[in-house]
Amino acid sequence: MSNFFIPDWPVPLHIKSMQTLRAGGQSQDKYNSFNLATHVNDEINTVHLNRDLLNQYLPSSPYWLNQTHSVDVLKLPSLTINGDASYTTEKNTVCVVQTADCLPLLVTNMDGTIVAAIHAGWRGLLNGVIENTIEKMNISPNELLVWLGPAISQKHFEVGFDVKNSYCEKHTAAEKAFHLISEQKWLADIYALAKIRLHICGISQIYGGSVSDDYCTFANEVDYFSYRRDGVTGRMASLIWIDS
Repeated sequence: MSNFFIPDWPVPLHIKSMQTLRAGGQSQDKYNSFNLATHVNDEINTVHLNRDLLNQYLPSSPYWLNQTHSVDVLKLPSLTINGDASYTTEKNTVCVVQTADCLPLLVTNMDGTIVAAIHAGWRGLLNGVIENTIEKMNISPNELLVWLGPAISQKHFEVGFDVKNSYCEKHTAAEKAFHLISEQKWLADIYALAKIRLHICGISQIYGGSVSDDYCTFANEVDYFSYRRDGVTGRMASLIWIDS
C-alpha cells in the first residue's frame, strides 16, 4: 500500500508496527491526503474515513491520544486520552502517536510482551517523555528495542539559544547535537538528542532514524506532512501492537 510502510527492525514476529505516509487518503487541499488528525481543522468526516481505511489493517481501533507536548504516559486500555505516550501488555491493543516533524518512537522488548509509542517534540523530549515511558514499562533496558520514525532532519530544524541551552544544561553530551548557524541560532539533531536520552536509560538497540532527505518530514513533501514547512497540514501515525 502507498499510505504506510512497515518499520524495519528485528522485533518478534508477533510484534506488529506501522508508519503511515501522507498519500492514499481522502483529505483535500493542505491536508492532502491521508491525514489522521482530528485537531487540525480538516473535515472531521474525512478524517474518520481515513481512520476507517487505516483500521482495515489493524486488530482494533487505535487509542488516539490528545497530545500536548507533555511527558504524560498512559497504560492502555485507558479511560483518559490525555498524554504523549502510551504502552500496553494487552494483545491487539494498538498504541499510536501522531507527528508532522516531531519524533515518533516505537518500543518493545525482546520477548514481545510489551509495546509503547512515544511522541517526542522538542519540549517532551527535553522534559523526559522518553524516560517516563521507559520507567513505566519497567523492563530491563538491555531487553528493549526502539525504532525512531520519520522526523525533521537537523538541516531543517532551527532553534534558538533557549532550546539549545536547556538541553545542554541537562546533559553536556547534547552539545554535539547542535550546529551553530548564526549568533543565536542553531540547527538541532532531534535523532541525536533522543539517542543520548536512550543511551542514558541503558538502551543500545536503536533502529530507524535515517539522516537522508527521504526520511526527513520537512524535505520529503511527497511522503510526509510537515508543520514547519507548511503550517496548516495533516499528521502521520506511528503504530505498534502485540498480535494475538
